[in-house]
Amino acid sequence: MRHLIIRNGRLVDLASRSAPFRDILVGDGAILEVGPPGLAAPEGAELFDAAGLLMHAGLVNGHTHGVGTLTRGSRDRFDLALLLANAPAQTSRQSAEIKYLNTYLGALEMLMKGCTTAFDLTFGVPFASTEDLIAMGQAYRDAGMRAVMAPMIADTPFYHAIPGLYDSLPDDLKPLVGAAAETDAVLGAMRAALEAWPHDRDFVRLGVAPTIPLHCSEALFSGAVRLARAFGTVVQSHVGEAKFQAVAAIERYGMSMVAHLDRLGVLGPDFSVAHGVWLDADDMRRLADAGASVSHNPGSNMRLGSGIADVRGLLAAGVNLAIGTDGSASSDNQNMYEAMRAGFQVAAVRHPDMERWLTGPEILRAATEGGARETGFTGIGAIEPGKRADIVFLALDHPNWMPVNDPTVQIVLVEDGTAVRHVMVDGRLVVRDGRHLGSDMGALARRAEAAKAELAALQGPALAAAAKLEPFASRFCLGLAARPYPVERFATCSCCTDGGFSAEAV
Repeated sequence: MRHLIIRNGRLVDLASRSAPFRDILVGDGAILEVGPPGLAAPEGAELFDAAGLLMHAGLVNGHTHGVGTLTRGSRDRFDLALLLANAPAQTSRQSAEIKYLNTYLGALEMLMKGCTTAFDLTFGVPFASTEDLIAMGQAYRDAGMRAVMAPMIADTPFYHAIPGLYDSLPDDLKPLVGAAAETDAVLGAMRAALEAWPHDRDFVRLGVAPTIPLHCSEALFSGAVRLARAFGTVVQSHVGEAKFQAVAAIERYGMSMVAHLDRLGVLGPDFSVAHGVWLDADDMRRLADAGASVSHNPGSNMRLGSGIADVRGLLAAGVNLAIGTDGSASSDNQNMYEAMRAGFQVAAVRHPDMERWLTGPEILRAATEGGARETGFTGIGAIEPGKRADIVFLALDHPNWMPVNDPTVQIVLVEDGTAVRHVMVDGRLVVRDGRHLGSDMGALARRAEAAKAELAALQGPALAAAAKLEPFASRFCLGLAARPYPVERFATCSCCTDGGFSAEAV
């Protein structure tokens, strides 16, 4: 057994909101013991000196998309409707090499900003072959972080998923809309990928992501969940992300998305909701009763104008909470510290009663233990005996930490990733002195620029076609969002009556 003894560091304690000095004994990547300074270690144990460093468990990104890394910062004003309208074009014509690069660049950013595990809803079947999925899994293995890679699968295109949207299009534009996929073919491709998955499941496992209930027939969604359970993996879906989707679900199902999924029997401890902005109390109760999780993605929810989730309501109902960044196409970065800070801020905006706001320990627990439960990686999320040694080391000589006050609050509200000195995954350093080990950043920058140019040429016609459809998708979805709904998740509803967002205006 390879032993490692970490000495002289300060360890964040969520319960006491303090950071006492602690030594950590690691054996073959597992935490064997945590104790006061001077902890006994076997002869020959490798010493890691953590003097001047604060240690916390590796952050878990509860929801992201490796597909969008190369498009970060491409556009300012766009909402979820436009993101979905453009997604087929933006994810098309990508070689396995570019898909690998997309995924690898996102993984590097996460690691260098203290995140050691991600739930990645990646290129979907049939848009990614088994070979492509394996290549993207290799990107995470090469970067040195853990991930659930769940291809987004669907059999109903966006313009057919929203009731009435396709019919609202001019006849000359309807041929630009993509065709439906064959349900059995999609599920067959998903099964083939699960059967062929070669990567160590302790590091990179294949999940299943029926992308949005409205985009999936009942047969596809139920079949996807059956596959996941047959292969012992996890499921995630975008549920209640935007108001137009919530309204569309009532129109299509006669009930909310969560109630529809509950009717299908797919809710369970292996199921997680991405976003969950437009959930009502009944939705939250159903999720809690099933032991399901919600990934709260506050930065993306604001970036796309989707609204502010009722996170205090989720916690009060007993729903397991994770924190996510969402993909770089919709949140522009993969900074979990920023996501945690946004999570605190939007909770405060929702209600003037401070007792309903989130606390530093609650948010940090969601970004570690909650994310671990959601991803199914039970051996991570905390620095304690029996867990894997996924540890982030923050420099206490950085301005963010002068002085150390409440470390749980400082991680959530002060830290921005710039104080990350080292990152360890499974007891081995993957980031040292702020640099990712084994990566040539200059070469990666050149590859990224070349990939951008290649995709611009390949995707040009598809993006031009999508642009023609944008105004119609935007106006229709804004019209849906102007309709009444049982809960309110926007920061203010005055826009609904001032002519800027009323049904008449759209």
